[in-house]
Amino acid sequence: MLDWSETKPSSLAASTDSGEADATGLGEIERGGARVSVDDKRMINARADVNQLLPLKYRWAWEKYLAGCNNHWMPTEVSMQADIALWKSKDGLTEDERRMLKRNLGFFAASESLVANNIVLAIYRHLTNPECRQYLLRQAFEEAIHTHTFQYIVESLALDEGELFNMYREVPSITDKAAWALKYTQNLDDPDFKTGTPEADQAFMRDLVAFYVIFEGMWFYTGFAQILSLGRRNKMVGIAEQYQYILRDESIHLNFGIDVINQIKIENPDLWTPEFQDEIRGMILEAAELEAAYGRDTMPRGFLGLNAALCEQYMHFIANRRCAQLGLKPVFADVENPFPWMSEAMDLKKEKNFFETRVIEYQSGGALSWD
Repeated sequence: MLDWSETKPSSLAASTDSGEADATGLGEIERGGARVSVDDKRMINARADVNQLLPLKYRWAWEKYLAGCNNHWMPTEVSMQADIALWKSKDGLTEDERRMLKRNLGFFAASESLVANNIVLAIYRHLTNPECRQYLLRQAFEEAIHTHTFQYIVESLALDEGELFNMYREVPSITDKAAWALKYTQNLDDPDFKTGTPEADQAFMRDLVAFYVIFEGMWFYTGFAQILSLGRRNKMVGIAEQYQYILRDESIHLNFGIDVINQIKIENPDLWTPEFQDEIRGMILEAAELEAAYGRDTMPRGFLGLNAALCEQYMHFIANRRCAQLGLKPVFADVENPFPWMSEAMDLKKEKNFFETRVIEYQSGGALSWD
């Protein structure tokens, strides 16, 4: 790990009494401070001024910010008329499909807020790179859009708001996942918490793994498979389309988080000890088991093309993929992906009939090419 006592900051817009940079960027301005050098920029514990975006060091972070902007969408642009008619129809959905749908919405309704709170209150504070922070601001807005989506669905279907938005406290399989995630932010929620020691830096990495790799990169994917499976059978097509846009957003969130974690590993190799790797693998294994329990709760009997056993197999497949992305050994034996169509669902570079639905490759007016 780099010894900061042997380095000299290129620019400190915010200094502490100890001489270390204030990660918030809100300290006193150092008049006449040197300009930022790319070499001084780091993921955590940076000495460079966090208020200076340029020169960029991690161009991949900036590109993800631009991709997020180009992918902008709003839930109210998607028609819910067919979904409303199907939901009101006595024979439109089976009781098992209704149970799954309501619990799926109940999990996501609170989960997006949990992720947003973690970004704003923990990750942004301790990630000392301005281009990464720029993406975090975009991601925080997208989490707000996702929460808006579930409000829009609940309102459109005239569902019980109290029931849906309190499931994370009232349904054990959902509560267990939320409680598991929150325990990894207890230290980071402490206003006196600071990175800069191996223990604190590892605590920050645990938080990144918990929310990016597990919450967004594992637990959301069962929910995506459930809803998109309905959409494949031409049921709840409005909700399925909105989930497809959320899936596109979450794919970038996941990849951003993986890139951040791997970059921290490169810059702080001493943190990635064999013991810490085993701990991360244990987190992924525990998360997969919690998700299997959630699948059994939401789909006790299953329905056409989907059941709890298949979702558990899918989660084993996803868990091994997340391990590979972090450079870890797999936690399960080799397993095939039971939902190969999910890969197709993630590939949104295809056209839809303009008169049936909105253009899937939505871009804001400023990003459109009129050639």
